[in-house]
Amino acid sequence: MEQFYTIQGEGMHQGKAAVFIRLGGCDVGCVWCDVKESWDADAHPMTPIADIVAAAKQFPAKLAVITGGEPLMYNLDELCEALHTAGFELNIETSGAHPLSGKWDWICYSPKKFKAPLPEFPTQADELKIIIYNKHDFKWAEAHAELVREDCALLLQPEWGREKEMLPLMVDYVKTHPKWRISLQTHKYMDVP
Repeated sequence: MEQFYTIQGEGMHQGKAAVFIRLGGCDVGCVWCDVKESWDADAHPMTPIADIVAAAKQFPAKLAVITGGEPLMYNLDELCEALHTAGFELNIETSGAHPLSGKWDWICYSPKKFKAPLPEFPTQADELKIIIYNKHDFKWAEAHAELVREDCALLLQPEWGREKEMLPLMVDYVKTHPKWRISLQTHKYMDVP
């Protein structure tokens, strides 16, 4: 769908310069999605892997974040191999609703209620990121935290449109459940893509 150079605004790699490679197509359909134009895969023409890699190499950072939509709707083996060969560290942001393909340096797993994640995903995750839209999402977070590896980073992130309501609850929650961290969408504060 698009490729751009920016600062990773959220999660454990927040603050790092990164090339974002956003793949078109999503069948998860989060109501709060801020990139709904990514959902229709047919609206975004296929791009040769060589062109994606060439575009990424124009920038000085060697961190590439593959996101969507839902990037794992596609087999990402060849894309990962080409980007790794070009010297990139590879991160993926996924709901875990499709089989894992590709080789990753970091997997940000953000399961959604709208489409169930596959059962093998929790053990693959380096980072569990739960979007907090309402109070019930804390129970969702704890249920998924029980499934991930012990060394998986646990992050709670307020849904952007409900940040003012949810953030105070999240602060209190993390203070009483210190295994969690708060992730904010700092790119929105910085006004960068």
